[in-house]
Amino acid sequence: MDILLGFILDTIIGDPYKLPHSIRWIGSFISILEKLCRKIAKSNTMLMILGAILVFIVIFVSGGITLLVLKLASFNKYAYLIVSSVICYYMLAGKSLKTESMKVYKAFENNDTEGARKAVSMIVGRDTQSLTKEGIIKAENSSDGVVAPLIYMLIFGPVGGVVYKAVNTMDSMIGYVEEKYFYIGKFAAKLDDVLNYIPARISGILVIISAFIL
Repeated sequence: MDILLGFILDTIIGDPYKLPHSIRWIGSFISILEKLCRKIAKSNTMLMILGAILVFIVIFVSGGITLLVLKLASFNKYAYLIVSSVICYYMLAGKSLKTESMKVYKAFENNDTEGARKAVSMIVGRDTQSLTKEGIIKAENSSDGVVAPLIYMLIFGPVGGVVYKAVNTMDSMIGYVEEKYFYIGKFAAKLDDVLNYIPARISGILVIISAFIL
């Protein structure tokens, strides 16, 4: 029920840009740990090890706090349902994904390829400056934003969704092949690949099915 209510809230409201958001808090925590790791590391090998430790710390803290919040709300079944539903809602990004995707669509309607590149940069974490029209159209994020969080919440509950999004956020922030992030973000990027292996393929199938329907 909590996952369904969270999905409904996301469909109706979308991301609350002006309200506190748990993913933004996780992002701030990652930034603090990244700076600390870079300050401590004396070599690339050490930076890679600290990057792996960073991943475990973020998972432990984000998952632990979620468990604690749910435990505190368990004094009443309705309070628990409300809190759990809000957590699930925060883990989904269906409406915002649709909103940003339509900006890409409208840019193409106006033959504004540069505008489409800028709009799609709000959806994906990769560099979009050199993307062709075909590349822009293929650049979607339904797995990270909707399908994967839903799968992990269905299996592991709200905590599973939070842990998944924590790993996904680390990948978005430090999981790049550029020299600056290659070592510190290596473990986060690999773990994100593992967690998304099945959801990404399910998303691909759903996109094909949706194309026939739409």
